[in-house]
Parts: sequence; C-alpha cells; structure tokens
Amino acid sequence: MNMTEITGRREVKQERAARTRGIVARSAAEVFAESGFAGASLTRIAQRAGLTLGAMYFHFEGKEALAREIVRAQPDHVTPPIASRGLQHAVDVTLTWAHGLVRDPFLLAGARLVAEQGSFMSPAENSHQQWTQVIAVDLQVAQRERECQRGGAVGGQRVHRSADACPGGIRASGHARSGEGDVGDSAARGRHAECDEAYPIGRFARIVRVMTA
Repeated sequence: MNMTEITGRREVKQERAARTRGIVARSAAEVFAESGFAGASLTRIAQRAGLTLGAMYFHFEGKEALAREIVRAQPDHVTPPIASRGLQHAVDVTLTWAHGLVRDPFLLAGARLVAEQGSFMSPAENSHQQWTQVIAVDLQVAQRERECQRGGAVGGQRVHRSADACPGGIRASGHARSGEGDVGDSAARGRHAECDEAYPIGRFARIVRVMTA
C-alpha cells in the first residue's frame, strides 16, 4: 500500500468519525431538549443515535461532556443572514436565535440546559459567560458609534444585565420550556434596555424580512 492510499484511508476514517460524532451530538441535543440534563440518559442517547454505548464513549466520555459540547457550540448555530455590527448585530443575533429555536435541537437543548449547567460546567465557562462575551463586544462597538445612552459605560454589571436576556439566558430558557411569551421579543428588548429608547423598528424589520422570506 502506497502513501497515497494510506492517506486516503486515514481521511475516510476521520470523515466517518466526524460524521458519527455529529450524529451523537445531535441525538444528545434532541434528548436534552426533551428531558433536560437530569432526565437524559446515555442509553437513550445511544439508542437515538443508533449506536452502542461503547461506540458513543469513543467520541464522548459521558453525559457531562455531551452537554458541554452542546452549550459551547451555541454561537456556531446562531449566524445572522445579514452582516452587521454593534447594536444591530446584537438584535440580529437575538432574532436569529429565536427564529432557529423552533427547528434547531441544539438551540432548544442549549436553552433547556441553562438551568442545569452547574451540573456539568464551571461558572467561568458557562452559557451566561459565553453570551456575555458576545454582547460585550456588540455593546462596545455600539458605544463607540454612539448608539448607546450618553455617558453610559459598557462593562461589568451593565453587560451582565443585558446578557440576562440574550440567547441561552435564564429568562429565555424559561420561555423555551413553558412556551409562554415571545422569546425573541423579550431577549431583544432586554438587550436594548442599555441603549437608546428611540429604537428604529427598521432594526427588527430588516432581519425578520430575510428570515421569513
């Protein structure tokens, strides 16, 4: 067997492993979305994925690792269809998340796992910190471009208050579980609380038109 054949076989194995890992992650997301972290079992996830427990353990060491993978991957599933920055990007991310929540099991699982993340993630890397970093960048840009209230400092507690309403926040998680209220509207209003009260409806309309086309 020559080197080209060896390389080709290695790449096929890597692709197969990546595909299987993706199937396991999606199956876990579906089960977490349905039952939460405490209610999910590795046996049920393996059955959903069509794999043995041994095959699943080859890719993930346990339920905690699967839950961490799903929470960490949340921003990868929230890509607005229109490029934007600052306050507009914060709104676009929020609405894109809300729009995808009903069809993407990863996002629904992320919202469901928020209330239980103390069981599998440290406070330094949990969903709240993750989305706080995202919203902090948007608010800093918004402040530089004078989109925020005059004299309002971006950082610390102010960013954390805004992040409470962002994707993956406790408030959003409650809505996802109960089905009460408009998640996207609540999250967007929470993010806007730190910025100008005169908020052009066009900021919402531009992204909504694209997502519902």
